[in-house]
Amino acid sequence: MKTLYTLQSTNIRKTWIIFVIFLIIVIGLGWVFSYVYNDSTILYVAVIFSVLMNVVAYWNSDKIALSLAKAHLVTQESHKELFRIVENLCISQGMPMPKIYIIDDPSANAFATGRNPIHASLAITQGLLDILDRSELEGVIAHELSHIKNYDILVGTVVVVLVGFISIVADIFMRTLWLGGGRSRDNKQSNPIMLIVAIGAAILAPIAATLIQLAISRKREYLADASGALMTRFPQGLASALEKISKTPPLKKVSSATAHLYLVSPLRADSQNQQQKIPFLARLFMTHPPIEDRIKALQEAS
Repeated sequence: MKTLYTLQSTNIRKTWIIFVIFLIIVIGLGWVFSYVYNDSTILYVAVIFSVLMNVVAYWNSDKIALSLAKAHLVTQESHKELFRIVENLCISQGMPMPKIYIIDDPSANAFATGRNPIHASLAITQGLLDILDRSELEGVIAHELSHIKNYDILVGTVVVVLVGFISIVADIFMRTLWLGGGRSRDNKQSNPIMLIVAIGAAILAPIAATLIQLAISRKREYLADASGALMTRFPQGLASALEKISKTPPLKKVSSATAHLYLVSPLRADSQNQQQKIPFLARLFMTHPPIEDRIKALQEAS
C-alpha cells in the first residue's frame, strides 16, 4: 500500500494536472471561437478567466461546495456527541479538527472539503445522524477523515469549480453559435470546417470535464473505505452504515458538480440499493462505485 506521503504527493500532483487540463480546455475553446468570430479578444478573455478560476478553485472552492450543499456551521454545544467522535478520531490520527457543518436533509450522506487538513470541513446530513448508531457514524466519519488525510479533498474540491465553469463556458459558446450564426465581426461567413470544430469543442468540453470528475472519484472511495476501516479497526461499522444509507432517498437539492464529493452518490435514482439493475453504460457514468461492491470489500476485510 502506498505510504501517506506518497498519497499526498500524488493528489497534489493530480491537482496541478487538473489545473493544466482546465487551462488547455478553456484556452482551446477561446482560441477556436476567436478564430470563428475573427476576434482575438475572446482568446484573451479565455486566458484571463481560466487563470482566475484556477485561483478561485484553489482558495474558495470549499466555500462554494458548502454553499451549494446549503450546509451550516454547528458548534460543540449543539452537537456534543458528533464533536466527540470527530475529535477522538482526529487525535488518534494526529490530525487537526475540521470545521463541522450540518445539511438539513433527511437523506443520509456526508462529504469532506477543503484544500488541506488545516483548512478542512466536514459536512454531514441530519438524516445521517438520525439513522446511524455510534459505530456506524464513526465508520462514516473515519472515511471522510481519510479523504482529508490523503489530500483527496484538494483534488475533489477543485474539480467542483472547474467542472462547473467548463460547462458554463461551453454552454455560452454554444448559444453564441446558434444566435450569431457563426458570423465574424466583418459579417463574412467563417470557415465551415472551423464552425464544425467549434461546435464539436463546445459539446466535448463538458464531457471531458465530467470524465475527469468520474476518474477522480471512484478509486478514492475504495481507498477511503479501506483507510477508514483501518482508522476505526472495525470495517463492519462502515459496511453497516452504507447498507442503511442505501435505503434512504437521495438528497432533495444537490448540484451535479459536487456529487463526487459525497460518501455515496446523492444523485442515485435507485434509493433501494438496486445497482444490479443499472445498465452497464449507465454504470460507466456513475460518480461512485456501486454500494454493494463497497460493502462486499469491507466485509471481506473484517
